[in-house]
Parts: sequence; structure tokens; C-alpha cells
Amino acid sequence: MTALTGDRRLERRDGVELDFPVAAATRIYGGALVATNTSGYLVPGGDTAGYKFAGVASGWFDNTSGANGELIAVVRRRGVINCAIASAVQADVGKSVFLADDQTVAFAAGTENKIYVGVIAGVIDGTNVWVDIDRAGVYPTT
Repeated sequence: MTALTGDRRLERRDGVELDFPVAAATRIYGGALVATNTSGYLVPGGDTAGYKFAGVASGWFDNTSGANGELIAVVRRRGVINCAIASAVQADVGKSVFLADDQTVAFAAGTENKIYVGVIAGVIDGTNVWVDIDRAGVYPTT
């Protein structure tokens, strides 16, 4: 590409919700934590090597009889979401959490592949937390 020599039409989105192609033979439930697999297709979240956290499914998407990318899912990529966790206390606010499954996050010690989801913004009770996923695409430095 060469540098601009004049105005260009700016195309933009706010990035809160984005479309992702769904993996073949895959069902994603509404509200599920989702990831992209090693081929870049959307799958239910899990502590699986090569997965990258994508966000939260905005609805139910059933591609169980389809090929890779045959179905497009809408994924919410920003905000504070309610997630299950094995155990949390108020002192955990501000700590990073990682993908355990399609509804659960865990601290780094509780996961093998360390797929970053976000930061605990609040504790609802001992097994549910508010997670700020706004920085999900950026792995924490601490």
C-alpha cells in the first residue's frame, strides 16, 4: 500500500459487537464465553491450547450441521460481564482471570493454557464475579 494523497472514506465500528465465523459442527449458547480456535473459527470457550478469548456470544448459534464459517455469530467484546468462578473474595478485585470453560473463569493457577479474559471488577458472591473484558485482547504485563 502507498500513503494517502487525498481523503478516503472512513469506515468504522465501535467494536462493542463484532461478527465471527463459527467452527464446523459447533453449537454456542447465548451468554457463553467464546474463543477462536487455531483456525480462527469461533468455538465455546475452554482452557484449550491455541484458543484466544473473543468475548461473549450475544445469542444462540447452532452450526452443528454446517461447515467452518457457514454461520456467523455476533460476539460482545467489551463491558463488564457476570462469570462463574470456583472461589472469589473481595480482595480478588483487580486480579486477572483466565478462560476455564464457556461460563467459568479462573485465576492463572487454575488453568493450563492461561487464556486471558479480563480483570475482576467486582465480587457478586463467593462463586460469581463481574469481569471487565475491555482489555481481553491484551495479555496483562503483571
